[in-house]
Amino acid sequence: MRFLAIGLSLFALCWVLFVIDPHTYRTTFLLVSLVLIFLGRAPDEAPATGTEAKASYHKSWRYALALLAVAAFGWPLAQGEPFLYRAATPTAIDLAAGAIAIALVLEATRRTVGWVLPVTALAFLAYAIAGPALDRVGLSLVAHRGYGLDRLVGSLYMTLDGIFGVPLDVTATYIILFTIYGALLEKSGAGQFFIDWSLAATTARTRLKPRTTNDAATSAAPGRTVTLAGFLLGTVSGSGVATTVMLGSVAWPILRRAGYAAETAGAMLSAAGIGALLSPPTLGAAAFLIAELLGITYLQVLIMATLPTLLYYLSVLLMIEAASRREGTRAVAIDAPPLGQLTRRYGYHFSSLIVVAALMAVGLTAFRAVFWAMIAAVALSFLRRETALTPPRLAGALADGAYGVLPIAATTATAGIIVGVVTLTGLGLKVAGVIVALAGGTRVLTAVYAALAVWLLGLAVPVTASYIIAAVMVAPALVQAGVPDFAAHMFIFYYAVLSEVSPPTALSPMAAAAITGGNAFRTMMLTWKYTLPAFLVPFVFTLSADGLGLLLRAPLGAVAWTTATAAVGVAGLAAGLGGWFRGPARLPERVLWTAGGVLLFFAIPTADLAGVLLLVGGLAIHAGKRAK
Repeated sequence: MRFLAIGLSLFALCWVLFVIDPHTYRTTFLLVSLVLIFLGRAPDEAPATGTEAKASYHKSWRYALALLAVAAFGWPLAQGEPFLYRAATPTAIDLAAGAIAIALVLEATRRTVGWVLPVTALAFLAYAIAGPALDRVGLSLVAHRGYGLDRLVGSLYMTLDGIFGVPLDVTATYIILFTIYGALLEKSGAGQFFIDWSLAATTARTRLKPRTTNDAATSAAPGRTVTLAGFLLGTVSGSGVATTVMLGSVAWPILRRAGYAAETAGAMLSAAGIGALLSPPTLGAAAFLIAELLGITYLQVLIMATLPTLLYYLSVLLMIEAASRREGTRAVAIDAPPLGQLTRRYGYHFSSLIVVAALMAVGLTAFRAVFWAMIAAVALSFLRRETALTPPRLAGALADGAYGVLPIAATTATAGIIVGVVTLTGLGLKVAGVIVALAGGTRVLTAVYAALAVWLLGLAVPVTASYIIAAVMVAPALVQAGVPDFAAHMFIFYYAVLSEVSPPTALSPMAAAAITGGNAFRTMMLTWKYTLPAFLVPFVFTLSADGLGLLLRAPLGAVAWTTATAAVGVAGLAAGLGGWFRGPARLPERVLWTAGGVLLFFAIPTADLAGVLLLVGGLAIHAGKRAK
């Protein structure tokens, strides 16, 4: 198993250096990924303890699935180019292998991310088959001619669409390289360094004062540490849940000593962790799909994500500050080396991150940039003995990189099935037409309905799958309403990410609650509250031309003005939702601040003026109460 995982990572690295036929590469990549998934223990299985017969049964079942995967995906590899040419007229063996392949992809997805996505894919397959019947039951709006097994297998299994389409391609060519890169940084100690560096940076002021000092600035230091560490760890992991777990294991004891309630601390950890999906240079897996679907470079996606990411962390920081004041937290003594000493010893961990950005800035593709960043990370690790990526550590990193991509490989293969059905039946354009019709052609309502659609979709399926499905079904509605295509895709990307913190299926808050021992549902609701101001940011670059300044796609004046008003809007929402400014805030000023903050997200002069007046009114009421 370990050798097979290492082989998958090496295969991906070879793809960077040599030309490999796309069909051969994607098929082999998925084949090895499925074998690794099936030979590993499924999440819903108990460990192989108890009777020998039960353990033998589970082991035999996993080997049987792995052998079926070899047969189903080895068939197209053995057939070669003629296999692709007969997609319109598949043979009986093609049909059998294709049906088995689809079933195996769904089973692998069930084992890695749960039942919901495979069931969703089965519903789309049923829709593809039962198209004419829909007209007879009053659903003529979404009815179609219907497709049999031969057409479905030919489209989903025998072409570079469907299972082997763009989603899987992005996983096999981009995402795995970044999971390997993250694993290399983690094995070399970069993850722990980023946490230690954050602790040192955010507690520098307390070192200049007696340990008993507990002014307002130092009492919020542990919360600031969580936010900064979440951002730095996000550059390594690119996963909200992974960042939350890594961060929580170190930061929760500090937050507990500072006096944070378990649910508040869990919300801070998951809010900081989910920022990993929004943070350059890795973002989340869906960001690579944006570049591929829009035909732009990954660097352009990073540039567009820069200001929204800064606003996200500004929002989280302000919400944490309010929570710290409200709960009366205290400064704590943290055993971390001084910032300067830590930077001198281990600051080289930042170097490979700079290499990624610099190489993309001079024109290298993302996969080549991250490849050379890996080489830099390995070389720099030998600057200190304790961080050196010796052969055993390097092998472990390659294996971890492969294991890290397995859930995404299964998810994107299943999402490819859904996208294939949507394309084949024309469902995407039909759904987009419904959204535009319900909105009456107005951009504001179209954006609201689109946000609700992506949010509801994200409650059922993972972020990557949510983005892929919305890209073909919801993004066209925004484009029809006059939103530029790049803004439409960034909009649905941010709302797909919101699913990671939205009840009732929020994975990051659940992981945080498991670490802190807090109530999972309350942790979810607090996380949602902490992240809400930032997730109104997508409306800024959707509702007006000036708002595109947040994506750095507008004149410099519009960029400055839009960023400033959005930042003030975030602050207003944080004060209103957090219930604190110079002191505790009561209902009147909280309502004014919240309403003013929302208006500032419209990027329209009249809305900006009204928003500022409401914020000033709230401040006047707050100042009057403070004076009394």
